Amino acid sequence: MKITNVPRTLAIIPDGNRRWSRSHKLSILSGYSQGVSKFIEFSEWCAGYGINSISVWALSTENFKRNSKEVDALFRIYKRVALDRNVIDRLHSNKTRLNIVGNKKLLPKDLRDSLHRVELETKKYSDKVINMLIGYGGRDDLMSAARSIAKKFPKGNVTEEEFGNFLISRSIPEIDFVIRTSGEKRLSGFMPWQAGYAELYFSKKLWPDFTRNDLHTALVDYSNRQRRFGR
Repeated sequence: MKITNVPRTLAIIPDGNRRWSRSHKLSILSGYSQGVSKFIEFSEWCAGYGINSISVWALSTENFKRNSKEVDALFRIYKRVALDRNVIDRLHSNKTRLNIVGNKKLLPKDLRDSLHRVELETKKYSDKVINMLIGYGGRDDLMSAARSIAKKFPKGNVTEEEFGNFLISRSIPEIDFVIRTSGEKRLSGFMPWQAGYAELYFSKKLWPDFTRNDLHTALVDYSNRQRRFGR
């Protein structure tokens, strides 16, 4: 089927890496590594459809409650990718900027530094952006903004636009389309400000198994919807 309308901004909640690992009798580390490789492909598929703003939930604040070995393994994977010249060259080739969003204080310094170097190296690009949400939680985002606003606007007379400017995720525009994999049908606090009127799509595929055809199917579904924005 034809796609007549693509979202300007798309967000992905890439769920199912651990279940994929177990189903293939592989380590959790292997599942996450496969998931990261899948996202690199996914971002290029999206660019091919003309989607120039992609947000990916790489690590939530709640994920820090998991086994520390698992979290440390994720840190190592993300650092390895951030230092991978092939990955960086692909960002340059696609003229794509990397934007890190989240509470960076939660990350090890070596990972923060590695990701920041990629941000600096790709900051000249403006047409395409990958927003990597790491150490991010929706409630944490809203609470952080509320605390800052309480100091600056003690009387509470703040506009919607001003509120948005205090968010940790303020660099991310409103989301048109959210895809979540693995059959889970919830947002789990994912960008409550930007995704308030997003169209939602839930795929039963575990994230490492998600294919370009699956993305096409999701975009066909989006293309056939009529967005009402509460009207």
